[in-house]
Amino acid sequence: MWIVVVFSLLVAVASLAVAALALKRAAEMTPVVIPDAVPEDVIGLRQEVAALRAATTGTLRNVAVVRYDAFGDMGGHLSWSVALLDDSGSGVVMTSIHGRSDSRTYAKTVTDWTSEAQLAPEEEEAIGRARP
Repeated sequence: MWIVVVFSLLVAVASLAVAALALKRAAEMTPVVIPDAVPEDVIGLRQEVAALRAATTGTLRNVAVVRYDAFGDMGGHLSWSVALLDDSGSGVVMTSIHGRSDSRTYAKTVTDWTSEAQLAPEEEEAIGRARP
């Protein structure tokens, strides 16, 4: 009985080896076709994509939110920091600190992924998460 199982396994392994070799040879024999010219519609699409990228470089499209508990006796992650940045890392990081009796909101400018103002760890995390 064991001889049949071992023989079957050997046949299966040999079959896999032969199939892999055949695939390798077929891939080597398949010619790679490189077109001489790019179709005109593809060139037009590339130009449109380039124009869209140029138009959106200054938009605030790198966004991240970090929610947290600012105070040990508060729960629910009601405090938050949000980074709103463009592709060069310029924009703003806003923070809202929620306490039992009041809430405070702060905004700090960000240039080149850093701020001149001192950042809280959560604000730094929001900027880091927004960075592509």
